[in-house]
Amino acid sequence: MKQAHTKRVRDLVDGVLLLDKPVGLSSNDALIKAKRVLNAKKAGHTGTLDPFATGLLPLCFGEATKFSQDLLEADKSYETTVHLGITTTTGDTEGEAIDMRDVDVTLAQIEAVLPQFRGPIMQVPPMYSALKRDGKAYYEYAREGITLEREARPVTILKLELISFETPLLKLAVTCSKGTYIRVLGEDIGHALGCGAHLIELRRTQVGTLTIDGMVTLEALQAHEAPLTLLAPVDALLSSFPAVQLTEELARRFLQGQRLALGKEEGLVLPDTLGRVRVYHDTRLLGTANLQEYAILAPERLIAAAHA
Repeated sequence: MKQAHTKRVRDLVDGVLLLDKPVGLSSNDALIKAKRVLNAKKAGHTGTLDPFATGLLPLCFGEATKFSQDLLEADKSYETTVHLGITTTTGDTEGEAIDMRDVDVTLAQIEAVLPQFRGPIMQVPPMYSALKRDGKAYYEYAREGITLEREARPVTILKLELISFETPLLKLAVTCSKGTYIRVLGEDIGHALGCGAHLIELRRTQVGTLTIDGMVTLEALQAHEAPLTLLAPVDALLSSFPAVQLTEELARRFLQGQRLALGKEEGLVLPDTLGRVRVYHDTRLLGTANLQEYAILAPERLIAAAHA
């Protein structure tokens, strides 16, 4: 007689883990491992890192998942090493070499080429990507030997700085808008230098206002006696928004989804600018809202735990 398996009871865990993703692990696999260690019921990540890439992968648990979309939209920073002279099928170390050229490039040539990749640029997404056409990911077509026509898309390179150059390795620091492929940026720089290129290292160092400070490896998470203490609070995702403090009565109404007219409320300090804000009662995060004209506070995303 088969023994019935008891379904594992997951915990309600709220917070953000700043994971230092290792090489060779997909973002989803990293999330699954962290979720298992924390025994968390609900989890999500905030934009994938390629398996060969390392660095900052913010993982959201519980109520934090409500705000993960903000990080998908956020600017991101990387350090990358570009190997000049070799082009691969994937633009990184995961692929096979398809073209090899001599690298006869000077520092002056590199510094002359980099400015054309700063600011708003057009970028053609790679075939080895999770973008979809007709419900099928580009990388699935690529593995079948099919190359699709892809339209160039606008992205913005906010920072592109040379860290070092020692033939054939070019190390760069990049800050870019969402949707930017650093693999493609490396390939395009190699193409502009006339020798081709692929990435051999890619490390993400910042997502929005979140930085590598406080990052935790999977090994450290798994070995920690109290792994939940490694989580940052939910509002770590919201630090770029001004804060609004509500009285107990206003907080109660806010959590019922009511729009609040704060103009005549005495003692409330409101931000100078309109737009998205994070809302508190004392130290308790209630959610986010839009501060509109005439000091109207319109609830946006509410924290369920704040009702407790």
